[in-house]
Amino acid sequence: MDPDGLADVERVPHGGSDDRDLVDFSANTNPVRPAGVADVYEAALADATRYADGFDDFRAAAAEYVGRESDDVAHGTDRDDHGAHHGTDDAGCTADDVIPTAGGLAALRLAFGVTVSPGDRVLVPEPSFGEYAREIRLQGGDPVGVAHGELLDRDPADYAAAVVCNPNNPTGELRERDALDAFRTRCRAVGTPLVVDEAFLDFTDAPSLAGEPGAIVVRSLTKMFGLPGIRAGFAVAVGDLGDRLRTARPTWALSTPAAAVGTHCLRQTDFVERTRERVAGERTRMREALSERYAVAPSDAPFLLVDVGDERADPDAAVETVLARARDGGVAVRDARTFERLDSHVRVAVRRPHENDLLLDALLDR
Repeated sequence: MDPDGLADVERVPHGGSDDRDLVDFSANTNPVRPAGVADVYEAALADATRYADGFDDFRAAAAEYVGRESDDVAHGTDRDDHGAHHGTDDAGCTADDVIPTAGGLAALRLAFGVTVSPGDRVLVPEPSFGEYAREIRLQGGDPVGVAHGELLDRDPADYAAAVVCNPNNPTGELRERDALDAFRTRCRAVGTPLVVDEAFLDFTDAPSLAGEPGAIVVRSLTKMFGLPGIRAGFAVAVGDLGDRLRTARPTWALSTPAAAVGTHCLRQTDFVERTRERVAGERTRMREALSERYAVAPSDAPFLLVDVGDERADPDAAVETVLARARDGGVAVRDARTFERLDSHVRVAVRRPHENDLLLDALLDR
């Protein structure tokens, strides 16, 4: 971290409502949690009287979860003693490639901490998660904003790193795998690490980039498993990038209860599949209904970006009207004007059917 840059770095606004009288659509966390979480947490307290490190079960569960547990013979790749890949670019994730962190944001800080030096430029998508720019500035770097739909076409040379959010937050679209692979290959050719935030990828059936050379993949348990306060996540990288992350990571990266709960959640495959099905169905229903009145972007994520402005209205007034209408209807939605390049948008999470009905009633005056 660059001490000289701290005075110029501000906090980033996020979703999440403290008003318990409102149904919160401003944060994209699953309102449902896997069965057994409380029991696992309580059982782990007995082991919390001693220091925990290694987290072998958590790392194994994480590697399996990203669906890329490597079969080097099948993939035709070999690894050296440091986990570097030789032969083909085809790769996979093993437990040794997983670096546990206290949530996805801690993984992002670690990723930028080992790639960005003061004065470095970093490619970041806009609009997207505001913490990318903040964390880069904390390292003394210069975040260079690029329209999110154009980032994969940029030349990554002369940048210390490039960032991709997949699916992108707040727009919701999933990147095409061929385009993402081509960009990673170009990044690797010029020595530019690719930081891939996959916080919402587990709501899709798309494969992770975890284990791919030249990439640092960041994952979180916050969104799918609805446990933002647990603070469990991980990064995945191989070769020199993996070595640097392992060297720089905090010695006690997770609490014992967080590691236990994380391991339990990462193994709940039926829960994940049920959540995907519910979100996909409800997202389609919500988009069709909201599109009767607003412009709603297509999404592969558990949220929708809604443009509530029109040619005749002041954008700020239009957003304020919708925010007030939502509150009056008992729901909270995310003011998306805090994202770069957005001025007339709100973002709404996809929750359970009866809750989504409340949102539709409020925003559509039903």
